[in-house]
Amino acid sequence: MVNCSAQKRSLKKHVFMFLISFVVTIILIVCCFQMTAYAAPGITIDLASGDAAGGTMGPLELLLLLTIIAIAPSLLIMMTSFTRIVIVLSFLRSALGTQQSPPNQIIIGLALFLTLFIMSPVLQEINDQAYKPYKVGSITQEVAIEKAVKPLKTFMVKQTQAKDLDLFLSISNKDQNIEKIDRANLESLTNLGLEVLVPSFITSELKRAFTIGFLLFIPFLIIDMVVSSTLMSMGMVMLPPSMIALPFKLMLFVLVDGWGLLLSTLVRGFK
Repeated sequence: MVNCSAQKRSLKKHVFMFLISFVVTIILIVCCFQMTAYAAPGITIDLASGDAAGGTMGPLELLLLLTIIAIAPSLLIMMTSFTRIVIVLSFLRSALGTQQSPPNQIIIGLALFLTLFIMSPVLQEINDQAYKPYKVGSITQEVAIEKAVKPLKTFMVKQTQAKDLDLFLSISNKDQNIEKIDRANLESLTNLGLEVLVPSFITSELKRAFTIGFLLFIPFLIIDMVVSSTLMSMGMVMLPPSMIALPFKLMLFVLVDGWGLLLSTLVRGFK
């Protein structure tokens, strides 16, 4: 008898939820029909035509635009100064031992604005040589893309080590092109494809970032060793050395104007 009453209550509950869902669905359908009825008839999206003069966007152009938007974060990381800056700032936080100070949002935001500051000449060149002529219709889309990529290639070539460039040239199985490349000629290097320049550039950036991180760790490591040996000589083995060393690290970093020295060194390293 108890089971029957429980089943009836459960059935009533399911019927009640079904009725509520049905009513909400009907209301949403009615609202959609009303919005369609009162929509502006002049607003249309034409994907069947690729005529740029008519103000419409073709399916290939729309697909290209969506692809660029999707890979924009990867382009920012792989083809600008963002990688070196964010890795160095992360190493600095680890060397200080401050755990989550500054937080990730601050590190990424600072890296983004420093990247914008460093890349502003490159962006200005892309705007002048590619975007503005394409906007007025003096060059085609293919020419605009070629002119936009060239300043980025020039920037990456200047920051890429010859050893890394030779490594990826040899891996790419383009032995016939390696002999034709003049390492001292910037124009010859910028003619290389992005499939070779981008990994070479990233490898060089990782090497430089880890080298700077190693140099950042040295003074703070010395402070940790001094504090640890002092605490052990005083018999305070139960006191965490990191807790005592942290104020001295922060004081040293502030007194030597660490933020100014580090950020100025990062920016001047790209000039």
